[in-house]
Amino acid sequence: MVYDRRPDDMVRITTPELADAFIEEQLQALREQIGDKKVLLALSGGVDSSVVAAMLIKAIGDNLVCVHVNHGLLRKGEPEQVIEVFRNQMKANLIYVDATDRFLDKLAGVSDPETKRKIIGGEFIEVFAEEARKLDGIEFLAQGTIWPDILESEAGIKAHHNAGGLPEDMKFELVEPVKILFKDEVRIVGERLGLPAGMVYRQPFPGPGLGVRCPGAITRDRLEAVRESDAILREEFAKNGLEGKVWQYFTVVPDFKSTGVKDGKRTFDWPCIIRAINTTDVMEVTVEHLSDELIDHLVKRIISEVPGINRVLFDYTPKPPATVEYE
Repeated sequence: MVYDRRPDDMVRITTPELADAFIEEQLQALREQIGDKKVLLALSGGVDSSVVAAMLIKAIGDNLVCVHVNHGLLRKGEPEQVIEVFRNQMKANLIYVDATDRFLDKLAGVSDPETKRKIIGGEFIEVFAEEARKLDGIEFLAQGTIWPDILESEAGIKAHHNAGGLPEDMKFELVEPVKILFKDEVRIVGERLGLPAGMVYRQPFPGPGLGVRCPGAITRDRLEAVRESDAILREEFAKNGLEGKVWQYFTVVPDFKSTGVKDGKRTFDWPCIIRAINTTDVMEVTVEHLSDELIDHLVKRIISEVPGINRVLFDYTPKPPATVEYE
């Protein structure tokens, strides 16, 4: 059965058995809704769209067309993981679009955060629409909408249609197989569908990606410094047993430089800010206090391995007053 709303008496999915029962019910509902028609999905590599993709592959196989747009603002290794998991392992019908130059050229010289977000969101829709127009027989659009998205939308906090704003000539019927689930339930369902833990338990990642962690006008070298320092941070958190225990952790490379010394010579490079935080509702956020040894190790690695960085700072500010992201 396809529900428009989460039933009041629905049992929270906390076990493999409950997840399996939900999957079976949804597979049947999807086959009835879609029949032999084709479905289009914007696959970001995030947990929600990945679980929807895995479910639809089981339900309709090749009749699902996934489009993964690499806007150049993803974390290190993420586009490769999407290709490996979905194209190579799950044999999905996957279209990969490397639009890095297109996005970064449009963002060149733009420093206002809201303008950056609008450019990234608008360009994503443009690229996705261009790919959709090349395809024949698409009648459905799949989305990774989840129950909190709907509740926030109804409360006027934010719109939940994550592929909203498509051009007028593109009329699709929506397919939203996880829209009555909470995020923790989506993760359990993803595990049962065979997705790798690194994808299922991926920490939250903003839609504009690393674009909001490269404050000011984005340059390719500073963006690369964010990407490389973030990869080091994630690697060290995994090594130290913090992966999955800390809600979100990332690096920011702001658009200013300071004097430093390296190999006896003056440098004039960027700082790298580390943020590691925990929350239950994102309304209030506390800071994860790392050990001195781990911070010292992170400083040593980032300064020696990431070109353009000569200082490492740690952000101890909770929310409020600070927000999660810097832009």
